[in-house]
Amino acid sequence: QVQLVESGGGLVQAGGSLRLSCAASGRTFSAYSMGWFRQAPGKEREFVAAISPSGSITDYADSVKGRFAVSRDNAKNTVILQMNSLKPEDTAVYYCAGSRTIIASRVFSVPSSYGNWGQGTQVTVSS
Repeated sequence: QVQLVESGGGLVQAGGSLRLSCAASGRTFSAYSMGWFRQAPGKEREFVAAISPSGSITDYADSVKGRFAVSRDNAKNTVILQMNSLKPEDTAVYYCAGSRTIIASRVFSVPSSYGNWGQGTQVTVSS
């Protein structure tokens, strides 16, 4: 099991950028496929981005393709979500999630595939 802690959220104007970080505890981080999800008030949690344990495979929701980029540093137990060209509809609580897998190229896009979650960080984009 890993424990996950997100940081980097905040208030930004439309068109701006934010960089979210997810710090993981434990010595097996490189065995985890990692994902980012978000949840706006009154809405279900939705997939944003995912990255495989090796970092070689990434996946994105259509709504963020070309604007967001996910990366990881297994030596530092960290996953980064770089968010550019932010829009008001990106406003939500953003969650980091982890899923242990033996497949280095595996990514998951559904919340039920993840067993480890952070506490979330608020991102607010003003118009």
